[in-house]
Amino acid sequence: MKKLLLILPVFSLLAACDNSSLPVAFTPEMASFSNEFDFDPLRGPVKDFSQTLMNEKGEVTKRVTAQLSQEGCFDLIELHDVESNTGATLVLDANYYLDGTTQEKRILLQGKCQLAGMPSVGLTWDTDENGFVIAAHGKALTVDYHYDKEGYPLGKTSVGGDETLKIVSTPSKDRRKKLDYTAISTLNDKTIGNVAQTCDYDRHDNPLTCDLKIIDDNVTPPVTRHYTIKNSIDYY
Repeated sequence: MKKLLLILPVFSLLAACDNSSLPVAFTPEMASFSNEFDFDPLRGPVKDFSQTLMNEKGEVTKRVTAQLSQEGCFDLIELHDVESNTGATLVLDANYYLDGTTQEKRILLQGKCQLAGMPSVGLTWDTDENGFVIAAHGKALTVDYHYDKEGYPLGKTSVGGDETLKIVSTPSKDRRKKLDYTAISTLNDKTIGNVAQTCDYDRHDNPLTCDLKIIDDNVTPPVTRHYTIKNSIDYY
């Protein structure tokens, strides 16, 4: 019995060492912003990053760049959709994000740096006890968001009128490769799209380059498109 009692603490110490080597969880801000602004969430002390989506011809189709504080707040986020020729720059100012060009107040924040609402369009966000955005409410649309225990976004359900759009994401079982995932999109329970992504990772378990395959099942015959995502990440 004495030998057993002596061994048990050793196993406890080993378990503690193993836990310390687990990958860092996704912060509420990183996970929630990735849902709203359509980029892959990142782990750890990110200072700034850019994510660039390119088609099979090597042409840039979308780009997201951002700067974060040491506390993990998004100080600046820039969105560019080349295909639709749209974009926006949001700059943190107190409890608002301002339009980078007009300086108009665009997004209201709650707490220090989490999304709260867009008063101009009547949109509000709800958060859970951990600070993750779990729902959005608009005049004609509601959205529910889902996460795993590490804060990784698992998809969302959008309901507007008589249409229900569901996106269900299934990440890799390897906890250090969450961005290797598959996803299925359904509209009123009919599959309209499939996504599969695989990535190369850095020492923070963040993706550096990814291969993305999107199958559009909403057309006949289905159309498959291939993309490459290139990430540039600086850390504190």
